[in-house]
Amino acid sequence: MFFPGSRYIKMDTYMVTQADGRTATAVKLPLPLDTPLAGYHRRLVEQRLDHIAAHYLGDATAFWRLCDVGDAVVPDALAAHELIGIPQKTR
Repeated sequence: MFFPGSRYIKMDTYMVTQADGRTATAVKLPLPLDTPLAGYHRRLVEQRLDHIAAHYLGDATAFWRLCDVGDAVVPDALAAHELIGIPQKTR
């Protein structure tokens, strides 16, 4: 269901009953990692987070780490940010 580098891959799931009675499996949101910043990137107009993550972190699928350090639950929440925090690379 999730790609191998996903932060959701090891998260617990739970069942949710929708208004129409159907059930769906939901994934618990992970808590943000407490990662020190390596610095900031001044985001250009329409510059994508996956490109920034690929450049600084060497992995386009690690865009979620930019969200974590930017205190953004979803990537679109960083759209209004001119400066994007860059987390230190993990070893």
